[in-house]
Formats: sequence, structure tokens, C-alpha cells
Amino acid sequence: MSRALHPTTAPISKNEGTDKLFCLSLHFVTVPIHIRRPLLALALFSMLTHFGACSMDTPAHWLDDPAHESRHDFSPVASLINNWMEHGYYKGASLAVALNGHVIFVRSFGTHTPSTVEYIASSGKWLAAAAIMAVVDEGKLSLDDPASKWLPELGEAKGRATLRQMLAHTSGYPAYQPNGKPSDNYQTLAESAANLAPLPLDSEPGAKWNYGGLALQAAGRMAELATQKNWETIFQEKIACPLGMKDTHFTPVDIGFGHTPMLGGGARSTLNDYVRFLAMLASGGMYEGQRVLSEKSIAAMQADQVLGATLGNNFIANVRGGKHNGIYGLGEWRESEDATGRALLISSPSWAGAYPWIDKQHNVYAVFIAHVDVKAAGKDKFEAMRASAELPVLVGQVIDAEKGRK
Repeated sequence: MSRALHPTTAPISKNEGTDKLFCLSLHFVTVPIHIRRPLLALALFSMLTHFGACSMDTPAHWLDDPAHESRHDFSPVASLINNWMEHGYYKGASLAVALNGHVIFVRSFGTHTPSTVEYIASSGKWLAAAAIMAVVDEGKLSLDDPASKWLPELGEAKGRATLRQMLAHTSGYPAYQPNGKPSDNYQTLAESAANLAPLPLDSEPGAKWNYGGLALQAAGRMAELATQKNWETIFQEKIACPLGMKDTHFTPVDIGFGHTPMLGGGARSTLNDYVRFLAMLASGGMYEGQRVLSEKSIAAMQADQVLGATLGNNFIANVRGGKHNGIYGLGEWRESEDATGRALLISSPSWAGAYPWIDKQHNVYAVFIAHVDVKAAGKDKFEAMRASAELPVLVGQVIDAEKGRK
């Protein structure tokens, strides 16, 4: 029997509590440790007072409908995940599936509950893009703003890349910071942008699609400058608080030196939280009667934003066998499209196994939350991202099978 998806609070472990301190104190953590500790105490107080003003009592309109659940046989899906668990690839995992706006299946495996917090790697790109689009909705940024408008330190060549291209991975920026050039010891998006400045372009802006994280750092810094707020505050105010995503933050992945929260890979979330985000997207930007993102922003995120850029090796070709050029929107994959170019399956999968998706053909949104055990996966050459890509297919088959029985 599935667990109902209740908006409960996850127990906070010692490490998780430390992460919550860091998520709102990025500007503190470059100082020496003997100074850092008292400042972190102040950060905790600031965090509590900040979030105390943010209502997290949003109704859980997606709670399980037992009548729906009894009609759908999700045993093939559960069997696949159980197989991964038996091989030790995951210590825990959770899956929620919604059909026509109502959750029809929720299941937790191993150590997980729907409120278990996991680092979701690239599944955070969708969240980051949404937060930036909320700033665009305010009129403080434009997708066609060049980097030079906000980040003149990037120079003339990189300054030509637009916010749109940064979110679509066509900026021409290097995908990742070269090892030690410079050392990854910055702690803010401002420092991240400064460390991007000396790097050469990989290609002219708009010419080539190249999946990575550095351009998102620059995009986030543009949002900070436009709003005069730090990234975590932007995300909380624009996305997390309106949706009641109380356990979702962009945080450093550990408390060592460096490791600034990466917009492309530093988010942590829960099944309870992420399904709220998907509910908003699937409702055209609305959530519980309140508009979070404009219809225009939702459409832009889902549209082909590759815009003719040359494609290299990519997830869609490798896993879906896709032949379409418009494989990416803004912060999300366009896994399939119809004859008119409208996206049918959109997602934000991660190397660690987390996999949120919206399937427009079946009117489904769903999310798998997990974080792969790298050692166990490496032993068997298990590729979590590729394996999780089976889930949308299986879920679609479950929905089709029920339709066939009617």
C-alpha cells in the first residue's frame, strides 16, 4: 500500500542542519573558521526569522486518491525500483505519479519517506531556471539581456551571450571550471562569475549546444544584481515559499572550503517538495489559485531554445534515440515533441538518479527522488540517469494499460 503524500517535515540530521546554516550564509564561509562559527550562529537566527514569515501551510491537493490507485497496476514500476534497491544502487528512493492533477501513486523504498532530503544534482536546473524566470516576469531581467549589461567583467566575447543562451546551454561558455584554473575556492555567485572571466569561449554564443553549469552561475549572478538579493533569497521568495517547498534549498554539497552552491547541481529537495513544483508547472504557472510563473515564462521554458545550435553527444540521442534538434528549453530537457515542435515529454534528470518529468501525452507529472551509491553503481557499471529514464516509459505504459481495460 502506498503512503499518502503529506507535507510533513523531514527530521533534520546534524549534517542537514549544518547545510541549512550554509544555504543562507554563503557570504560568510570564506572567512577563517574561528570567525565563521559565530557568524553562522547569526545566519541561523536570520534563517529562522526569514522563513518564519514564509507560510508553508499550503494545502496538499495532490493527496492520494485510493480509487485511482486501485485502478492502476504500478507493479512493473515498483519491481524495477526494487531491483535497483536489491543491487545496492540506492539506500532509499521515492516515487510519486500524478494523473490529471491528482497523485495516483506514491511509494517509498528502503530508508526513504516522502520527506527524505536528497541532493538532486541536475534536477535542480529546472528549479533554478524557474526562479530566474520569475525575475524575468517582474521585468527586472530580459531573456535577451546580454551578459555585458550585468557582468561587464566577463569581457566583450562572453558579454555577447544572452540570459536565454545561458539557460539553454548555448552561451558558448565552458561547461565546467577547468581543474585548478583557477582553484574552485569561491563561495558566492559573484566570485563564480569572476572566475569565469579569464576563461576563453568554447564557441561563439548561439553556435553550439554544450551541457554544463558555468553559464547557470552567470545567469544566477545576473538575477542577484537585478534584484539586489542573494540567490537563496531569490529562490525562496519566488519558488520555494509560494509552493511550500520547505525542505528545498541551494546549498553547498559539503562544509569544506569552496563548493559554492551550483545552480546546475547544488539543490537538495524531497518528494513532497518537488511534486509541488511539478504541479505548478503542469498547471501553467498556477498553484493553489496563485500565480507563481506567467504563462509566457512557462511557454518559454518548454519551447525549443537550442534554436539551430549544433548538437554534440547528448542524453536525448543516447537514451531516447531522438532525432529532433530542439532537445532543450530553459533549464529542462525536451525529450520528445510532436510534428509541430510542441514538447511532449519534458524533464530534468540527474546523474545521481533523481528524475522529475511531465508527460503531456498522458497528462502525467511525476518525480523519482534518490541519490545513487557511487561505489555500488560503479561496480556494476550502473548508470543512474540512463536507468531512471525507463520510468517515464513504464509509467506511460501503466496509464495506457488502464485505458485499455476501460
